[in-house]
Amino acid sequence: MQSWQDPAPKDFSWLDGKKLALSIVVNVEEGAERRIDEGDKRPEPVDELGAVPGKPIRIHGNESNYQYGINQGAPRVLRILNEANVPATWTVCGQALEKARWLGKAIAERGDEPCNHGHKWNFTAFMSPDEERALIQKGTKSILETTGRRPSGWLSRYLHTDITRRILLEQGYSYHMDDYSDDFPYWAATEMEDGSMRPMVILPYAIDSNDMKFWLSPSFTPDMWLSYAKRTFDVLREESGTLGARMMSLGLHLRIIGRPGRIWAFREFIEYANQFDDVWIATREDIASHFASNVAPSTAS
Repeated sequence: MQSWQDPAPKDFSWLDGKKLALSIVVNVEEGAERRIDEGDKRPEPVDELGAVPGKPIRIHGNESNYQYGINQGAPRVLRILNEANVPATWTVCGQALEKARWLGKAIAERGDEPCNHGHKWNFTAFMSPDEERALIQKGTKSILETTGRRPSGWLSRYLHTDITRRILLEQGYSYHMDDYSDDFPYWAATEMEDGSMRPMVILPYAIDSNDMKFWLSPSFTPDMWLSYAKRTFDVLREESGTLGARMMSLGLHLRIIGRPGRIWAFREFIEYANQFDDVWIATREDIASHFASNVAPSTAS
């Protein structure tokens, strides 16, 4: 993707002169996964049970594993965020909040940002342009209805198409986060249907510090994940003081970090990060807005 400017201006700072922005991202996919009883052709692969059935059958155990994220994981994550008084971005599938409206209300009451992760937790990479437009729009309307806020950012399920950013700009989105190329936002040139070019803010995400590392090979124990997250934070904070502003993303999933043997690691990380007054813990929407207001896209092609 073409960058519209240097990704790390030396004179840039975040809100109140801070140099490191920390983004807590809570994925809410539970309730939007593939299920035979909801018309899908195959079920969602079994996360922690380690099985992928060869036949289109219901997997009740896996359905209950996702439900655990709503029943117990979400309350635990909310308690930690509330205790630390820090904001978060919730990348939500619209259907998930339709089934757990109390969570949409809790997100709204905290003043947190809902980010569109689709309506159902689908892959967009194999959709036609019209199908992809419809999925993004359906998620937008659903999230607006359950949280009272229209999402301004988008996260695909793993893959996005060549025209995803065009669709997002057409629908009024301000940033896209399907990117892992940097530790700082950047402007990307996006070709519109009429051939014109428009800039879009890209907020890079991170896989290495994501709690998916609890079961993706090589997997982390909670102690390893906490150590990795803190070391990531420490290096980016150090660099932000000498090399220029930085941004860190910490991705979470209700059914993963929300387990009793893992949730403590999230609490310890938040307590650690929250003690530094030179760090701005913010929603991705606020990070994107601050970047766009202070860094103009270049006209270079």
